[in-house]
Amino acid sequence: MVEKIAYRVSASILLLTALAIVAMLVMGLTRADAGSSSAQPTAAVADKAEAEPVMQDIAVTEPVEAEPVEIAEKLPLSDKFVVKRILQIDEPFVHGYYKWDDEGVPEGELVVTVDLKAESISVFRAGYEIGAAVITFGDSEKPTPTGVFPITQKSKDHVSNIYGSPMPYMLRLTNDGVAIHASDVKWGWGTRGCIGVPMEFARRLFEQATLGDRVIVTNGKMLGVGDAIL
Repeated sequence: MVEKIAYRVSASILLLTALAIVAMLVMGLTRADAGSSSAQPTAAVADKAEAEPVMQDIAVTEPVEAEPVEIAEKLPLSDKFVVKRILQIDEPFVHGYYKWDDEGVPEGELVVTVDLKAESISVFRAGYEIGAAVITFGDSEKPTPTGVFPITQKSKDHVSNIYGSPMPYMLRLTNDGVAIHASDVKWGWGTRGCIGVPMEFARRLFEQATLGDRVIVTNGKMLGVGDAIL
């Protein structure tokens, strides 16, 4: 009798143990399935985040044409617009430097010259150089064009509609975004075709320039007293 009771107890214990093991296995599988289903959306979100590119202003490369602007009527440049004065510059002519001196200079036609080779800009009024500065200019992707360009638009607090960058004291030269504007002028820096000048120089030029004034951009043409700007 005792042996039969002991056998029943052992059998019951074994049965309960087996049921407990089965229950634990079932619970483990259920948790594993739940864990897999909750992790799946997270992975999908991560994949989506990696797939979506981060847009930056500099990635925009297509030019946006400016709205047509009426410019003031200007008399043609005379056949011999003679240089009457070149500013005396004794300081090192380095990036970030500028000089401006219009004291005693008579009123007259304003002409701006830019020499890409010399990395410089000059402002002439009535033939007298009143301003000079070191510039930054176009890079290999978008070089600064050479030629004669009338100023077609002025905007003191302009922001580029192509790159989203500020262009203080902007003087527009072309409809595809080339302009003279204030910039952080440093050695080795370039632009996307624009002519960058020191902030204070840009402010002074902005105040003097009017729509239709000519900007002559060359690549290696130096001027001296008595030379003609054709």
